[in-house]
Amino acid sequence: MMDWKTQLKADPIDWLLASVSPSIRYFTQRDILDQKPGNPQLDNEKEQIPQVGYVPALLGLMEASEYHKTFSRYYVYKYKGLVWSLLTLAELGAARTPAVEEYAEYLFEHAQERTDGGFAMHSCKAGGGRNTEVIPCLTGNLVYSLSRLGYQDDPRLRKALSYLVHFLVFNDGEEVEPQVPPYNRYEECWGKHTCHMAVVKSLKAFAAVDPSLWDVELKTTLDKAVEFVLIHHIHKRSHNLSRNTKPGWLNFGFPLMYQTDVLEILDILTSLGVKDERMEEALAVVKAKQQDNGRWRVENTYASDRLLIPIGAKGEESEWVTLRALRVLKRYYQLR
Repeated sequence: MMDWKTQLKADPIDWLLASVSPSIRYFTQRDILDQKPGNPQLDNEKEQIPQVGYVPALLGLMEASEYHKTFSRYYVYKYKGLVWSLLTLAELGAARTPAVEEYAEYLFEHAQERTDGGFAMHSCKAGGGRNTEVIPCLTGNLVYSLSRLGYQDDPRLRKALSYLVHFLVFNDGEEVEPQVPPYNRYEECWGKHTCHMAVVKSLKAFAAVDPSLWDVELKTTLDKAVEFVLIHHIHKRSHNLSRNTKPGWLNFGFPLMYQTDVLEILDILTSLGVKDERMEEALAVVKAKQQDNGRWRVENTYASDRLLIPIGAKGEESEWVTLRALRVLKRYYQLR
């Protein structure tokens, strides 16, 4: 097994451990230093996440009555709406609290379509989400977020997961798997080429769920989704691998909302134990962006600039991007 640190120009771990963010310190100790629950230092950092820094500050803003008036725009209020704030909390390792439960219940009640369990961009007057506005990237993001926030065992979360398992299709230039009504409204989601974000955010959702909860159908869909990403070499056109699918994916950011980038996709794949030569070009992109001091810069702040509390400034050295890059390299080069 290769020492993954040979891939680094310098070691930025001490820099991450010195962060003012307990989330950064916690994930560095857990994911990079392999500390386990029960380790006093790791447990202390986890306890600090809801008490110090970004997470309590964001939750404080979300408590305001003026913010509650925006709940009906939970998705379209980009990127301050309830969906995006919960996603940010999940990314930062927030815990399930009474406030988080209030926000989750709102989305279950008003955003989740009642029949198949996907999440929709708008509510309908009769309750739940509009079935014609259910979209896979939103559903994937909310399954990820709610799983991370303590809802894995909730039957409503399982229903949303089932929506992804049963309605995700994989078209790659020809509509061989047409989407069924009422979920076929958006050509950009399904159509001749399934939206990459639909697949990536579904994979992110699957990866957030404990493997003990995977059934045969989920594993089959997961494997199809992984292969869909791999035939594109992460960021290429599958029918012309000399061309990038999305040039913007080469610019790394955090947190990412419905969009994605090469680094996030590699993070998801390696978390699932995927190691494949078709990932090598994307890995080369990651390694090439490392600075001589071992850190990575944030290049895409389109979404993070618009959060209730912005995260990072474009061009600065980013603890979050650096942490994600280390996690990817460590996993990939330790996988056999």
